[in-house]
Amino acid sequence: MLIARSRLRSIGLLFLIATIDTGGALRAHDRSAPGPRVVMIIRHAEKPEKEGEKDPNLSKRGFERAEALAKAIPEHFPKPDFLIATKRSKSSNRPAETITPLSNALHEPIEAKFKDDDYARVAREVLSDPKYAGKVVLIAWHHGKIPELAKALGAKDAPAKWKSSVFDRVWEIDYQNGTATLKNLPENALPGDSQN
Repeated sequence: MLIARSRLRSIGLLFLIATIDTGGALRAHDRSAPGPRVVMIIRHAEKPEKEGEKDPNLSKRGFERAEALAKAIPEHFPKPDFLIATKRSKSSNRPAETITPLSNALHEPIEAKFKDDDYARVAREVLSDPKYAGKVVLIAWHHGKIPELAKALGAKDAPAKWKSSVFDRVWEIDYQNGTATLKNLPENALPGDSQN
């Protein structure tokens, strides 16, 4: 028993020395990173165009995009393990509607418990909850908060604005090598979508 305790103390001392040698903190690759492998952020699909219209649903084109994304996402991007959308409000259910066909195709439920302004809480949960560790997460959100959501997810180089006319992009954040790297990619879901 005495030998075992002495050995444990020695191992602890070696660990302490190794920690001090690396500048007082363990390097990111020396500990298990709890975060996801990839997070993809999309804007909800097209909404009704009439000004002042209070329809919380997608437009005809929006529903077409939602159906197309059920094929385009798995074909062109990492297959999502988790789907997240904003919580339904009286003014919009579009993010959840956008990924419902994808949810059905992948047999993955949609987590829709956070309001649009709760982007920081979403980021905190995705980056820290062990269930997302090493996984691929797709988030459908409203365009006004997507830049802040991306930054909260660690993408420091995220654009400052998502244009209100754009519905066909995927912001893919890759967490390889301990750094969040953002790529702004085309969805390639419908004819007329941007190609690069």
